[in-house]
Amino acid sequence: LSKIIEGRDQYKDKEEFDLIIVDEAHGFRSDSSGKYDELQKICKSPCTNMGLLKSLQKKVMLLSATPLNNRPDDLQNQLLLFQNSQSCTIDGVPNLKGFFTPLILDYKKLMRERDKRDVTSEVDKIYEQIRSKVIDKVTVRRTRNNILNDPDYEADIKSQGIIFPDILPPKELVYTMDVDTSARFYETLKQLTDGKSEDNPVGKGLSYARYRAVEFLKPEYRNKYKNAVHIGQTLAGIYRVHMVKRLESSFYAFKRSLRTLLRITTDMIKMFEENKVIIAPDLKVKDLQAKNMELDQIIEYAVAKGYVTEDILFAADAFCPDFIEMLHHDREILEQLNADWEKENDDPKFDKFRENLSHSFFDKEKNPSGKLVLFSESVDTLNYLYDRLTKEIGRTDVLMVTATNRNRLGQKIKENFDANFGNSSTEYNIIITSDVLAEGVNLHRSNVIVNYDSPWNATRLMQRIGRVNRIGSVAPNIYNYLFYPSQQGDKEIQLYKNALMKLQGFHSAFGEDAQIYSKEEIVKVFQMFDSNVKDTIDKKIALLREVRELYNSDRKLYHKIKALPMKSRAMRDTGKYSGKSVIFVSSNVKTEFYLAKDTGVEVIDFLEAIKYLKAKPEEQPIPFPKEEQHYKHVNSALDRYTAEYVEAADTSSINRTDLDKTSLEANKFLRTIKQITTDDELKSQCNVLMGYINEGIYAHLPRYLKTLSREYKNDHAKMKQDEYKLQTEITGLLKKYQTMNKEQRHDVLDISNPQIIISESFK
Repeated sequence: LSKIIEGRDQYKDKEEFDLIIVDEAHGFRSDSSGKYDELQKICKSPCTNMGLLKSLQKKVMLLSATPLNNRPDDLQNQLLLFQNSQSCTIDGVPNLKGFFTPLILDYKKLMRERDKRDVTSEVDKIYEQIRSKVIDKVTVRRTRNNILNDPDYEADIKSQGIIFPDILPPKELVYTMDVDTSARFYETLKQLTDGKSEDNPVGKGLSYARYRAVEFLKPEYRNKYKNAVHIGQTLAGIYRVHMVKRLESSFYAFKRSLRTLLRITTDMIKMFEENKVIIAPDLKVKDLQAKNMELDQIIEYAVAKGYVTEDILFAADAFCPDFIEMLHHDREILEQLNADWEKENDDPKFDKFRENLSHSFFDKEKNPSGKLVLFSESVDTLNYLYDRLTKEIGRTDVLMVTATNRNRLGQKIKENFDANFGNSSTEYNIIITSDVLAEGVNLHRSNVIVNYDSPWNATRLMQRIGRVNRIGSVAPNIYNYLFYPSQQGDKEIQLYKNALMKLQGFHSAFGEDAQIYSKEEIVKVFQMFDSNVKDTIDKKIALLREVRELYNSDRKLYHKIKALPMKSRAMRDTGKYSGKSVIFVSSNVKTEFYLAKDTGVEVIDFLEAIKYLKAKPEEQPIPFPKEEQHYKHVNSALDRYTAEYVEAADTSSINRTDLDKTSLEANKFLRTIKQITTDDELKSQCNVLMGYINEGIYAHLPRYLKTLSREYKNDHAKMKQDEYKLQTEITGLLKKYQTMNKEQRHDVLDISNPQIIISESFK
């Protein structure tokens, strides 16, 4: 797939693919990326020929073992890879954006409020709607408990000798600092996080001025940088998070970062003193200064690289006076912090780690293989741990893996930590690694994992545990140890709450087997620790098993049911569903179940319909006492289907009210082109693109047209003058964003003639 997206020549004909399988699909959660645009075009372009699928429309399968970065808009974007936003074919969802938009807005509102109150239950309700109304209908999901809950599946894995280890709830590793260290730690956090900003104008801590130069350029110089203020504040925020993360990781890593920040701040002040301030982010000026290059040498180097001197070189008076004051303020604080941390020789976090290394981590009952996996986000922390483990403790069985040596150590990793590898080794029993090993490698000879610093991305945490929680593990339990961040650090970055919220969204939307991040993590929706509790997937699997059993035991009855004619109907006396009817409506695009009453009709899902339709073999139908009521219910269901799907599928309406502002602006631009041109082909091309936009086929298409329209500002004369250029643009877009033509779409996506499949009323 990556080769296709990169545009390699042998993959340039996107239409030649009939089936698209996208692994690591959570990587396509943002619809603003170029790779998303390319993949969407691949998925939605027509097949070259009918092929084995006997269709011009491609089949698309998204695969992910950790579908975790799933804000509501992330899930919407992944669905839009193979769905059209305004003409959705998911049962019960005629308009995908119409379904997701209010949920996205509610989610964002809750995210803004999460610092002030517990919003987890409300987030859970949002994901419950997404799960029940969308995810369940398009997802094939199998957690390990789903398999264990089904007798056939359970028997199958037992016959193969497969064991699913249990992931035990996280174990906290809490270290205690002495009075001096604690005071130093929390005072440092205050200095790191209490800088002056728009939100905190009286802040006295670090302002990270070194990263805010463009923000403080005087307006006449700042205009060349788009969103200069936002860029400066964003960079400062990123570095603030970086410093707090380093402090949480290890004192050693933090001290190194503290010294670096002091150096680059001092170097910026030196530039002011020499009246030569260089702003060229891509040039990495601070790294060149670290190599003792003089400013004039750096300028010469930049010019040689193609930079224009006046674009990167500014005099000191080009900046607001506040900026140099902030730089001096930061240097003063950093000098104090560096001096103070030079006095810190204790490391209570490592002491806690060493204590557990001697006892818990290698307890034979917990850890039968005697292997340990440790993760840290910081390579500096790994170097520190490696030195102390090997030199101070004297262990010779420690393997450190980072991005620089992973490929070289691949064989060693397999021999010592991959349970599927034939020639196992005990040369290394502890592997300490960055997140370079969080994906694509087996480490399941170990069943104990230590997160020396908690990852600041919930997906990473699941991926780490996935290295040891694999089929082939011989240990019955997975132990997950975490050093939790301090309360103060969490207050600044909301690590704990942010990760918990994302995980809650994952559990609610997809279901999962175990707690990952904390003991407080909520998995109540599926209650996955209780394998006796069944979720909707278990119920669907049970229904499939009934069908298989019927096929194997009574083939004649199976084929009789299969051969039931269209519009089959029945009346039953159940004693509890009186006055209701269940109607199953279908077209060659989508199916829908409805529950009708005299007061109205509502959409129900498959499992809800089964609850009404299921009958015991001895139960007999009864005559229709009120056929007119049955027909009324059936017609009301058909009317709703027609209104929601057939009418929604009509993309010819000019005044669409269900489109976003970008799409409306793009359509307006295309209509204007049609007005100014006499070229029938160009008019026809504009109509085709408007159809694409009205169906919501491509995410980038309306954005591109909106940007193009801004160049003309509705100036008809200029558009008429550039008619040839516009025609070239429109033709290029049609070639780039091709999909099935109207005739092909009518054949494949004909929703204009819905059929009643079955209906049943209850006396």
